[in-house]
Amino acid sequence: MTSSTRVPLSVLDLATVREGHTSADALRGTIEIAKTADDLGYARFWLAEHHNMPAVASTAPPVLIAAVAAQTRRIHVGSGGVMLPNHMPFVVAEQFAVLEALHPGRIDLGIGRAPGTDQATAAALRGVSPYLTVERFPEHLQTLLALLGDERIDAGEAARLRATPAAATYPEIWMLGSSTYGAQVAAALGLPFCYAYHFAISSDVDSALHLYRSGFKPSPRLSEPHVMVSASVIAAETAEEARFLAGPSRVMALSLRTGRLGPIVSPEAAAAVELTDLDRAMLDTLPGTQFAGTGEDVAEGLADLVARTGADELILAGTVHDPATRQDTLVRVAKAWGL
Repeated sequence: MTSSTRVPLSVLDLATVREGHTSADALRGTIEIAKTADDLGYARFWLAEHHNMPAVASTAPPVLIAAVAAQTRRIHVGSGGVMLPNHMPFVVAEQFAVLEALHPGRIDLGIGRAPGTDQATAAALRGVSPYLTVERFPEHLQTLLALLGDERIDAGEAARLRATPAAATYPEIWMLGSSTYGAQVAAALGLPFCYAYHFAISSDVDSALHLYRSGFKPSPRLSEPHVMVSASVIAAETAEEARFLAGPSRVMALSLRTGRLGPIVSPEAAAAVELTDLDRAMLDTLPGTQFAGTGEDVAEGLADLVARTGADELILAGTVHDPATRQDTLVRVAKAWGL
């Protein structure tokens, strides 16, 4: 691994709920994982937004960001991401302005366009307002940027609003995506871009990053393109053990595609799951955990990903049954990566 591949590493977390445990257990586990990442030298700790899912307790990123930031020292804490079509831009701006005031220089606001849930739940989140639609995403994103200090943008009617009365600093704003759409939006607005490679089954990462870099327009906050790529990882003492611990991630990936949602099962339960021929065929197409092995194995795979994509940073996801497994993975990868 060369110095050019040793880019900063970060962590993406969903506060996953495992069988036999509560949402409170999941949230406490997330905070412990964040403290481990902070101690090890990871750059960022991001929290996803998902709704009405038995296995995910990360439903309100700003609330969880506040808890994590209060329990850590130096690591950036942020959203991976806030799903903007679910929220009024002014509400998001106020929430993140408060977080930034409490933890200046440590708050990231990652913005996504997907609902983070099924259509029925999205409708429950958005109500009947014609204002909260995917079609109005570009307008809402620009309003949000203006409310958080981007003076390039005419905020229109929102210009009379202040997200906070006396801001000293603003959160770092990222565009997230798993398609070329997000890449082009990030390029046009001069934002850093995070590509969700960890769940992109038919990944278009090469096309997306080419469009982002070739179309990038410098902004007051970012003079040149900046890319972060996600990957799903599990590290253990042996490659065989890592593959065993990755079993729950494969069951989770299958359940998402088949609608058989439930809490995260144990590795033992995952190994005992009876699969139909259709399930097996579908599993062959699902990413599950992309890099499972020893710390050195995972680091080698991540280095190859950096070499392929030219990523400036990587962010590590990972569906596991026990938070201790996630912490152990972070320890092993950090050591192998040289954090």
